[in-house]
Amino acid sequence: MPELPEVEFAARRLRSAVLGHTLTAVDVLHPSAARHLPPAHRRALVGRQVSLVERRAKIQLLHLDDRSVLEVHFRMTGDWAFGDVGGDAPRFERVRLDTREGMRVSLVDSRAFAVVRWHAPDRFVLPDLGPEPLSDDFTVDALRDALASRRAPIKPVLLDQRVVAGVGNIYASEALWLARISPETPANALTGARQTARLTRLRDGIQEALRTAPATRYYNRGIHDGSPYDEPQEWRVYDREGQACARCGSRIVRSVQAGRSTYACRKCQR
Repeated sequence: MPELPEVEFAARRLRSAVLGHTLTAVDVLHPSAARHLPPAHRRALVGRQVSLVERRAKIQLLHLDDRSVLEVHFRMTGDWAFGDVGGDAPRFERVRLDTREGMRVSLVDSRAFAVVRWHAPDRFVLPDLGPEPLSDDFTVDALRDALASRRAPIKPVLLDQRVVAGVGNIYASEALWLARISPETPANALTGARQTARLTRLRDGIQEALRTAPATRYYNRGIHDGSPYDEPQEWRVYDREGQACARCGSRIVRSVQAGRSTYACRKCQR
């Protein structure tokens, strides 16, 4: 599943492909996509110029010249593929955008969970999201405020996009290992007057995990336009059950929290 670094990478690829382009056709090729992008909305997109492409949390936003917005969520397996208008369609193409400049942008998605929605001019409202973890707004005080009323274990709390925008399962585990904090620690146990150091480590761990993440992790199978992104990923803790902790040598253990796999070292994560 793509997380913040991969969605940022996808948004950059999309920006390079279509910024300033004018849409000439919008086609939906799967019933699940049609539920979110009905014919009237497709017609409203035609003739509009892409004026801005940005990411917020795991959402990609195409801002158009009439102040309408096309909102894109990859969900589990969504991805972009680019080609020439009239060229062969990629496998699992669900939504296609053609531009006057000759670019074909395809949302490909083997599971058909991805969502593309159009919002009328000045009607788009972001969901309730926490601060971007790599922004100046993500301070220790902001994190303390977000966790203060949360008694649930810290790992699933970090997956709540209202706490911190864009952090997913992999990077939550990585951040907690970097911060030496057990994923079972109650979130509000980190917010007391004597917990500032631990909270700082957690904030810094989140930022380090995301800053050092290879944006191409999601694309190790090869990007659909043929670009060779095959960088191996060496996680510090994620998906390393039974292997030695790189810090203390103890065995990494796996548990399940809120239906998601969690990986941790029980010796050096307290």
